[in-house]
Amino acid sequence: MKKILDILKWHPKKEYNFTIPEADSTQDNKDKKDIPNVEVQNSNDPNSPIEPSKVFPSIDINLEYIKVKYNTLINSDIIIRDFTLTARNKQYKAFLLYIDGMVDSKTINDFILRPLMMKNQANSFDGEQDRIISEAVTNNITVRKVRKFDIVEYISSCLLPQNSLSKVQEFDEIISGVNSGNCALFIDTVDFVFDIEVKGFKQRSVESPKNEIVVRGSQEGFTEVIRTNTSLLRRLINNENLIIENINIGKLSKTKCALCYMQNIANPDLVAEVRYRLNNIKIDYLLSSGQLEQLIEDDSRFSLPQIVATERPDNTSNFLLEGRVAVIVNGSPYVLIMPATFTDFLSSPEDINLKFQFANLLKFVRLIAIAMSLLLPGLYIAVTSFHQELIPTELLFAIIASRQNVPLPIILEILIMELSFELIREASLRVPSPIGPTLGIIGALVLGQAAVEASIVSPILIIIVASTGIASFAIPDFYMSFHFRIARFWYIFAGFLGGFLGIGLTLFVHLLILSSIKSFGVNYLSPYVSMMNINSKGYFLSPIWKREKRSDFLNTKRECKQEHISMKWKYHN
Repeated sequence: MKKILDILKWHPKKEYNFTIPEADSTQDNKDKKDIPNVEVQNSNDPNSPIEPSKVFPSIDINLEYIKVKYNTLINSDIIIRDFTLTARNKQYKAFLLYIDGMVDSKTINDFILRPLMMKNQANSFDGEQDRIISEAVTNNITVRKVRKFDIVEYISSCLLPQNSLSKVQEFDEIISGVNSGNCALFIDTVDFVFDIEVKGFKQRSVESPKNEIVVRGSQEGFTEVIRTNTSLLRRLINNENLIIENINIGKLSKTKCALCYMQNIANPDLVAEVRYRLNNIKIDYLLSSGQLEQLIEDDSRFSLPQIVATERPDNTSNFLLEGRVAVIVNGSPYVLIMPATFTDFLSSPEDINLKFQFANLLKFVRLIAIAMSLLLPGLYIAVTSFHQELIPTELLFAIIASRQNVPLPIILEILIMELSFELIREASLRVPSPIGPTLGIIGALVLGQAAVEASIVSPILIIIVASTGIASFAIPDFYMSFHFRIARFWYIFAGFLGGFLGIGLTLFVHLLILSSIKSFGVNYLSPYVSMMNINSKGYFLSPIWKREKRSDFLNTKRECKQEHISMKWKYHN
């Protein structure tokens, strides 16, 4: 059996099917110098093919290698445009490499092919003529700076009017640029390539955020294009200290990520830790920020979110100016913010735009919603099963009467309703948009009423489950809402098994888990777990003129973010 598997096993090719011309034995030493020096890179995998690492001076060798690398006999969107380049009345063989659909064809035709192929005043001079690049007159003496003709320097400075142009020698960099929407210009006798930015693929415009809706605030949201997202941050943070570092993740996908932080505010140790984790992710591909979040979080055993994911540029800018670090992933409209604390997931981006009285009222309502979403079903089971004396007599008789015809035990009854509610919620997200609201109404009204009339569940339980579901929607963060939905079942079983004692023990374990988690070195329950965080803002907001200092647990370079008296127009020194 093993021999059969060895025969059927795929064996990768160890070399490419292209040849390098060898020197003739009759050539002299001068001719031998023109033979291209082939450099190869050896992979750690012994079965991996040996590939050249740098561009050859011979365009024929480069063309053959590119055809093999991109499988041009199979790939229909890989375009190789051969042409003859004209420069100073001299002609050179050249070709362009780009991917159809990812480039702007008009830009290539008008600003690359036309200047290089057609004769004009810029390229019709004598090829041996020197070029005067500066001229000055001093004491009636004319001083001229003359540069010898160089094809590479001449093309980049005179013939190509592109503002984003770089010279690349490594094949890996060339292929990475072409895959991202650039075009590569190969020229005969030149041992490097011009990487020209001509991106022209379709992309989604800047729209309003879908999941973080605010009444008063910015209506711009991130898109899937990394450069659009970085420009949105630059527009809001008009400061040269905003640093945006590029990091590629994934051996195959080479997904572009941007590490963003304020150089004069963020803690250098925090920045170094985030950079270290990003640079030490060894995977084949990365497609979304959700995958990256799971790869760099401190402890993945718990369902608690440990990194803030936001689609709002204003919210991200606020975090950056507070001293935190953001990571943008190309292809994802969600930006990751770290470190994160428990209170960050219970706050809305709109809180900072409201007066502190309004914001604190909404925050208090969210606390009630969290308590209902987490504890209400468990408390109902605990009270009805163990602590009936806490219920008023009239209400107790009403509950007993409503459950008199229900044959199922209360734990099974509530599990059926909770799972049914989760099923309706999931189905409403997956069905087409016009049908989603209709499905929710049918599930909530028709099925609920039918279940009560069929004596499968009691009416009071319908109220409990509906109130719990509505309260879960008041939690601002989607991931934190998911955690409470899972933890709700812990409290249901705890209330069924031990009443208030079981719920109290479960709550104690839950708090232990919260206090044990750290996000990039910061305690998850900061600033409430340490008396050293006296300057850190808590869950409730103080008046805006009192928010003078940044949170202590971030250890930022700049402690204060405003003067002690910020409203100088009102309070003079």
